[in-house]
Amino acid sequence: MDNLKIYSQGNIDHLLIARDGEIKLGERVNVYQHEERALSGDSISVDGLKASSSKFVLFGIPEDIGVRANLGIAGAASMWRPSLVAFLNIQSNRFLNGEEVLVLGHFEIDEPEDSSLMGLRNKVAQIDELVYPVIEKIVAAGKIPIVIGGGHNNAYPIIKGTSLAHEEPIAVLNVDAHADLRELEGRHSGNGFSYALKENYLNNYFMYGLHQNYNNEAILNQIDTNPKFKAVFFEDILTGADFTDIVNEIGSVVGLEIDLDCVQNVLSSAETPSGFAINDIRKLILTSAKKFSYLHLSEGATRMLDGRVSRLTAKLVAYLVSDFVKGYSS
Repeated sequence: MDNLKIYSQGNIDHLLIARDGEIKLGERVNVYQHEERALSGDSISVDGLKASSSKFVLFGIPEDIGVRANLGIAGAASMWRPSLVAFLNIQSNRFLNGEEVLVLGHFEIDEPEDSSLMGLRNKVAQIDELVYPVIEKIVAAGKIPIVIGGGHNNAYPIIKGTSLAHEEPIAVLNVDAHADLRELEGRHSGNGFSYALKENYLNNYFMYGLHQNYNNEAILNQIDTNPKFKAVFFEDILTGADFTDIVNEIGSVVGLEIDLDCVQNVLSSAETPSGFAINDIRKLILTSAKKFSYLHLSEGATRMLDGRVSRLTAKLVAYLVSDFVKGYSS
């Protein structure tokens, strides 16, 4: 049965690589505490989250059902655990202590019995219902979610949960090669923002780094005609466009979505030889983290179904998560 596995300190300790004379983040992070151990998302309470001193709540959605439902290659489910291990084994020091972060756990999601395209899309809709209430509680508790995916389909329940907690539609900045504004044809990784817009959870939608070659004409027409949309294409960045105009328009409640397939040579279903350098993304986060109500890292992988493997994706995610906490706290 699908559920949220809540971590104990013992779960964290199992992932640590101890070294004499050093303290790792995993020795300092917090876990969810309750008189009766929470076993699922339903048993997490806003008060229980408020009881933690941590500002950030980190959890994973290790699934690639949404990617496959969008005719992509499986592999995104592999990103969570190696990334968590890499993050927990960062040094605890003057720059980042670890107590800033509560490590909540990860969603355990069963494969659908129906593996057809529509069966996969129906399963994604079930994942939506699993994820958004947890996000809503985290935000209602005054915390900032940091979500490691998983497919970009999870943008929709994250946006929905944040919107419900704030009782208003929110804005989102999506750093991505793809707008993910495909048709309302059943849920998948290519239409999370379409559904969020349709259901009035998403207000202004800012896209940064879209690739001209990989957004169809119907999506381009949407961008041109919808006043809620603003897009900067990667080709425009190559010829001088920057992040400044978008930052100036961002409101008070805005989520940060980073699809790792926009980063050059990062393993993903839509891996690209042309894209942002890793340090471009790090700089964006470090200089603007305070503006964002959540961070969602999606689509990266350490192992793809077609045999491609990269251990560097996990370390990249650890850098981006630690940058977000540092950038917000500075």
